[in-house]
Amino acid sequence: MKSLLIKNAELITMNKQEEVFTGDIYIKGDTIKDIGKNLHYPKADRIIDASGRVITPGFIQTHVHLCQTIFRGKGDDLELMDWLKKRIWPLEAAHDADSIYYSAMLGLGEMIRSGTTSIVDMETVHHTDSAFQAIEQSGIRALSGKVMMDKGEEVPAALQETTEASLQESNDLMEKWHGKDNGRIKYAYSPRFVISCTEELLREVASLSKISKAFVHTHASENRGEIAIVEAETGMRNVEYLNYLGLANERLILAHCVWLDEAEKEIIRRRRVNVTHCPGSNLKLASGVADIPSLLNAHVCVSLGADGAPCNNNLDMMNEMRLAALIHKPEHGPTAMDAKTVFRMATIAGAKAMGMEHEIGSLEVGKKADLVMLNLNDFHTYPSYDVDTISRIVYSATRADVETTIINGKIVMENHQLKTVDKDIVLREADGAVKRLISRIPDLAAKAGV
Repeated sequence: MKSLLIKNAELITMNKQEEVFTGDIYIKGDTIKDIGKNLHYPKADRIIDASGRVITPGFIQTHVHLCQTIFRGKGDDLELMDWLKKRIWPLEAAHDADSIYYSAMLGLGEMIRSGTTSIVDMETVHHTDSAFQAIEQSGIRALSGKVMMDKGEEVPAALQETTEASLQESNDLMEKWHGKDNGRIKYAYSPRFVISCTEELLREVASLSKISKAFVHTHASENRGEIAIVEAETGMRNVEYLNYLGLANERLILAHCVWLDEAEKEIIRRRRVNVTHCPGSNLKLASGVADIPSLLNAHVCVSLGADGAPCNNNLDMMNEMRLAALIHKPEHGPTAMDAKTVFRMATIAGAKAMGMEHEIGSLEVGKKADLVMLNLNDFHTYPSYDVDTISRIVYSATRADVETTIINGKIVMENHQLKTVDKDIVLREADGAVKRLISRIPDLAAKAGV
């Protein structure tokens, strides 16, 4: 096993004591073997002097859509249901295996460059195998799954699937990919949202999750119009309905949760459901601002995600942290979402949401070596004297400050240079792929002059 010794960095551990100190990390294989001051491992395969650098746990995004990355800029200035029906569903329906692969690689390159080391990803109905191939090649840690859609109005034919086919393909992907690369890649059942899924499908997903202990990743209560549809169809609000079907438990990851009532918050708290806060997406789609402070006060596990590129336009955890820290202050006060709270959401809370808090999310001996090296020596992050480093990261740092990214003990980016994603090829192929997709959609092709 290869070994790496990183010396003289400021370490933001996010361990139980949330220790911050200048010291060293020794990595062997995929695991952190030692942390401390003045470590001495002369036979390490490589020694890096990280003087003047900050090392943090890798960032964990618990809601993204890699299949949508090449739709960036194609869904601007629309609310959720129009965004889905007029742009995202037609584009997803036009996907082929190559376009999914390069869309995923585009998003993975962006996230690795900005310090994300783990993701919870939701794909589209078809070609999910291509996304997993990209995930495998990139080296990122991922919990991913094909989207499940066996009902809905104004859904393109290519996204319509039977309940049986949706379950079968999900199970086939689960068997092929779950646990790949010694557990770096895992599978999550991913029903899109209540509007897109029959009760039969959701009940079967609840049963499969219970048997296999697999996670379930879905959207809930993102938009008031969505909630009205769910209430009209089921007589219940989103979270109440998911609980009724047996889905509300510690294996459920709910994206958004902008419009929860008090009863739903209580279900989430009592059932230990995980919530993903997506402030950038919620603002851009005019969905609203989730009441995250009340969920945190109720000890709900809340983590962060950028969502998809067409409803955010970037997949940058630095941006999500800053937004999460700022948007709640006008209503809840300046201390409601302090920098350390938000940084926890981006690291150890994300690990807990993935069921991996004993493996990732902090710098501790025995955990996987997922970490980020930052260079905060620049105009926008100075002065540094008597300023908390976490505050500098959350409020001042940008993705450009991420210098090196290590996942599973492997350097996947060093000195801003990607090791597992070929930037030139991905950019060229992504542009070609989106042009090909648009040509398959008459309305968008006419607008683009294709």
